Amino acid sequence: MSDGGAWRERPPARHSDRVPLVIAAIALVLGSLAAIHYSRAGLALAHYDARAHLVVARRIFDSLTPGWQQVGAVWLPLPHLLNMIPVQVDALYRTGASAIAISVLSLTTAVWALSAAIRSTTGSTSGAIAASALLLLNPNVLYLQSTSMTEPLLFATVLLSILFTARWAATDIEHWPTAGGLALAAACLTRYESWPIAGALIGLLVLTLIRGGTPVARCVRAGARLAAYPTIAILLFLVNSRWTVGSWFVSSGFFVPENIDALGHPGVAWDQLREGLYKLSGTALVWSGYAGAILIAIAWLRSRTRAPIALFLALAAAAALPIGAYVRGHPFRVRYDVPLIAACATLAGAGIGLLLPRLQPFAAATVVVAALMQSHPLDRRAPLIVESQRDAANRVGREAVTSYLVQHCDGRTIMMSMGSLGHYMHDLSARGFRIRDFLHEGNGDIWNFAMTDPKVVVGWIAIEEKAEGGDALYLEAKRHPAFLDGFIRVAEGGGVALYQRQP
Repeated sequence: MSDGGAWRERPPARHSDRVPLVIAAIALVLGSLAAIHYSRAGLALAHYDARAHLVVARRIFDSLTPGWQQVGAVWLPLPHLLNMIPVQVDALYRTGASAIAISVLSLTTAVWALSAAIRSTTGSTSGAIAASALLLLNPNVLYLQSTSMTEPLLFATVLLSILFTARWAATDIEHWPTAGGLALAAACLTRYESWPIAGALIGLLVLTLIRGGTPVARCVRAGARLAAYPTIAILLFLVNSRWTVGSWFVSSGFFVPENIDALGHPGVAWDQLREGLYKLSGTALVWSGYAGAILIAIAWLRSRTRAPIALFLALAAAAALPIGAYVRGHPFRVRYDVPLIAACATLAGAGIGLLLPRLQPFAAATVVVAALMQSHPLDRRAPLIVESQRDAANRVGREAVTSYLVQHCDGRTIMMSMGSLGHYMHDLSARGFRIRDFLHEGNGDIWNFAMTDPKVVVGWIAIEEKAEGGDALYLEAKRHPAFLDGFIRVAEGGGVALYQRQP
């Protein structure tokens, strides 16, 4: 079926297109300036997860039991593996500089892949610029790429996988999709949102090939080739989880189901997801994403040559993870909507690329200006920046515990749950403490033995008593009061209680 009117065919951009490179260069400059800005403002490591990610990377070598098992089994490993060598340098560890550099480069790569994919599928410069601006200039995204969080790496890997998969599908699907497959595998080792995205991308690839007239058997084989990469990556992670913690997949125990409204109610979970997305981006970006998705669906139906643009729709599958978490009672977190900002920006830019050429610049300018009016790029009151400072008061309160430790620490090991206080371990690095000074869950059998009789193993115990209903040590002390026999409470603050073993 041939296109007509606004759906007139345009030749795809060449792979050597310079437009994405120029956009990426601008993104690198802006991202670097933003990282400096937030670092000077003291916000680069404000989020407790930002500090905890640094701790996980550091502990692979700096630990009572260093080794592969320190990669862990809750968070996916790729961000920590990329940073495990640089973070051994104290300055990079304490400031998070190496992880922030990875984030800045990741968002730059994401913007390049995004603009290159839109140029390749639509030939539109306006669409590529609009999508890149909508992603890069969102204050929450710009802030995240200025921290040691893992969302920027997710953006880079999933957008690279879409770009390379689209190029592979347009050439020879009888060969293995090495570039796209490896990018998708990397995404599946970065954040869990990529798992439903990978499934959606594989399904959309098969449908797109069928729409293009390829025999069904060949389409299924192509989908299987692409699926092999993320499948192997996920299996490796599951095997590591089994080896590390004795469970194939850790799906519980790391949050208290306090989201009562959404617990068991998918409709309420969807409303919470939508509310969070509106807070992060305003209505202009979201509704532009909706419009782009509709235009992509129409283009897929009307034109076989435009069918590959449907691969962009896979990004919307990121919604599956937070909805599933909220239905299980996970506390609402606005950060879980951030991947959908990338989805909306991509769909909006692709939709603009499907309009008549003379309409594209006007549509791009309108959407970008409207989005900027609703969310300023350096807005200090952006929802994610506000949410990242939830631990600020506790961080100040924990100074009482820190001061006592510094004054009285005698070299004996400190028992502390990394699952609850990993960020506090990072805070203590500024006072000279190393990860090997702590006994935590990653130390396996030593931790398990200490949970039965800690006074035989450690000299100190630090317990999180408030956040998420208290940590594993708090719950153990409640179940078995004898757990703290031989210890006395010597300091407290910020929800943390410090116990010292007596002679």
